Amino acid sequence: MKPTDRRGALRAGAAAALAGALATACGTTPRPAAPAPRRPAPAPHAAPAPRRLPGRPAEITHGPRDRPRVALTFHGQGDPALARTLLGQAEKAGARVTVLAVGSWLDAHPDLARRVLDGGHDLGNHTQRHIEVNAMTETEALAEIEACATRLRRLTGSIGTWFRPSRTQHAAPAVLRAAHRAGYPHVLSYDVDSLDFTSPGPAAVVRNVTGSVRAGSVVSLHFGYPDTAAALPLLLADLDRRGLRAVTTTELLT
Repeated sequence: MKPTDRRGALRAGAAAALAGALATACGTTPRPAAPAPRRPAPAPHAAPAPRRLPGRPAEITHGPRDRPRVALTFHGQGDPALARTLLGQAEKAGARVTVLAVGSWLDAHPDLARRVLDGGHDLGNHTQRHIEVNAMTETEALAEIEACATRLRRLTGSIGTWFRPSRTQHAAPAVLRAAHRAGYPHVLSYDVDSLDFTSPGPAAVVRNVTGSVRAGSVVSLHFGYPDTAAALPLLLADLDRRGLRAVTTTELLT
């Protein structure tokens, strides 16, 4: 082959190779990387269940008097915005509380069950409809308690840590028996009533509590009342000055 022919053939071969490379590069679309497999969100842990406390009566009104702790317990019903405000106020002050939720309230605001637990608070049962449970037969009371327990179990995996009877400070014998049958070894009462449900004003709510609170006290308060939300920071500050720490009822009693 003549030198000129050899150079032409080389040039033609190089051009062909270049054209092939360009065609390959431009005509092939890279395959997208396969997405990483999604891990399912972890299921929420079941809430604590009721516990039998040896040496404690069937109806508990207060805790040990020799430790500087008190339990602030809230009847769980009313405006959910106020409930969230009260929980946030407690958490900001480093306090933990106990919420006894009404079943019909949980039906309307199911997210609040987890909100209570996620804040480190106790969650319990305050009957389904918040009616006068002491006026019921044992069978009727059991149905009322179990209806709320069913909602708690569905929302949290537990019937709650405590049961408090509705519209009464102390449970009748039939209600005590019904609560025990529903799975609650103890009924939670209280020894200090804030009377916040009478809307006496924030200062009066604070006075109603601080006038009789002492180590081991269980205090009755309510969601749903603006006076309570206005009073709680003042009340927590007063308890702190007295050296009393607001804890869950479980922590108070164990």
